[in-house]
Amino acid sequence: MSLPAAFTKLRLPVVAAPMFLVSGERLVIETCKAGVVGTFPALNQRTTAGFEEWVVKIKTELAEWEKSSGKTAAPFGVNLIVHRSNPRLQEDLAICVKHKVPLIITSLGAVKELVQTVQSYGGVVFHDVTNLKHAQKAAEAGVDGLIAVCGGAGGHAGRLNPFALVGQIRQFFDKTLLLAGAISRGDDVLAAQAMGADLAYLGTRFIATQESSAQAEYKQMVTEVTAEDIIYTPAVSGIPASFMRQSLEKAGIKDFNDHGEMNFGDKLTIDDEAKAWKNIWSAGHGVSNIRDVPTVASLVDRLEAEYREARRRLAF
Repeated sequence: MSLPAAFTKLRLPVVAAPMFLVSGERLVIETCKAGVVGTFPALNQRTTAGFEEWVVKIKTELAEWEKSSGKTAAPFGVNLIVHRSNPRLQEDLAICVKHKVPLIITSLGAVKELVQTVQSYGGVVFHDVTNLKHAQKAAEAGVDGLIAVCGGAGGHAGRLNPFALVGQIRQFFDKTLLLAGAISRGDDVLAAQAMGADLAYLGTRFIATQESSAQAEYKQMVTEVTAEDIIYTPAVSGIPASFMRQSLEKAGIKDFNDHGEMNFGDKLTIDDEAKAWKNIWSAGHGVSNIRDVPTVASLVDRLEAEYREARRRLAF
């Protein structure tokens, strides 16, 4: 197990996951100031020009903060969709290279040439996977880290239990391993490390923060639902993902079977997927432990206190 040099001095072994329409420049800046890795999807900006503006703003504000505070901000990262359906990939990658973005998180495809391009300027590439086959392919592409997106995660999640997937990956991969899936407390972060992960990957917990770009109603819903309200379905985008039942019902989708699955085909009749995600809200099983909407700074304080107490309790 290992961590890239830039990730060895984090306040907590935590990465705030890039969330579609939720992670904006303000959330990234505040998470990095708080000492955990902040990330966002390039496609959260509608144009490559707008994406570059965010990258410049994040770098500028963090540099100014470091100078005035005397502290070191955590590195930030950008999520790139590596799939032919993303016409902006090469343009957005060029911006990342130009500004030497410290971390690139790739989804829907691990490409050796992209990995080497990022590594050539000193950047790091983490790739998200939901099964052993994809993990092996990403490792062959030379990625610096794998993100095991397990059952219970928000967004495009997998089905596998984290004990199974982490164990399988560790049989052949000794680089950085991140774990995603229902992690919302400091205790969970320590559990991820005990299981064999280097970093915990938190998404849903950061939806319900003051600085996230989620609508107020979205944040409120996250604080009110439980894990039993999360529906795992490919119906919204064609790829299995986790959504809150209440948001589906609010959108007029109420046809579920006894297991909470939708009783229709593989994809909704929705022309614009972005519009669907804007009105149908994703979250993971970690919602069960989220009941407030704090600032990022106070949330990270809480996570650290919980993490340290768990270590003390277990004499780590």
